[in-house]
Amino acid sequence: MSEHTFDNDSTMNDNNDSMADGNGNEEALARELNSDESIANNSDFEAEMNAEEQLRAELDESKDKYLRLVAEFDNFRRRTAKERIEMIELAGKDVIKSLLEVLDDSDRAAKQIYTTEDVVQIREGVMLVFNKLHNTLQQRGLKKMESVGKDFDADLHEAITEIPVPDKAGKVIDEIEPGYYLNEKLIRHAKVVVGK
Repeated sequence: MSEHTFDNDSTMNDNNDSMADGNGNEEALARELNSDESIANNSDFEAEMNAEEQLRAELDESKDKYLRLVAEFDNFRRRTAKERIEMIELAGKDVIKSLLEVLDDSDRAAKQIYTTEDVVQIREGVMLVFNKLHNTLQQRGLKKMESVGKDFDADLHEAITEIPVPDKAGKVIDEIEPGYYLNEKLIRHAKVVVGK
């Protein structure tokens, strides 16, 4: 019986040892969790979470800026298109308004043609209207091209026909329709007769 007791004591000692080892393991685990390294790992995790949140906030802010920029550009594009249309309309309005005086003079000249038989007076009235029209257009930047006697230039002239004139080959002999510049930019080619 004493042997059996010894075995029980031995078993109890083994159990106590394994419990002590278990307690030791638990204590070691607790020490590890409370260690500076564990706290550092925990701090790293929190830092990563904060960095991720910060990146998300920056991304949201960038998206917001992008959407605002796109909206502003779209508004700018619409406003610019509207202003361009208004400017074109107003440019035409200014020209038409300046020509209204010429139109009024033309109406007066037309009445004068039917009410008088004085040819000299009619001619003077018509020439006054023509001069006013030319002056008004010149003030707006229109300039007539001088072509007769000049060398033919395909960039400026449109040859309607060629006439054999030996001493004026390659020169403009006659002008069928004059060319015009608007603010030094060609807006209509001159239709001319060229010597060959």
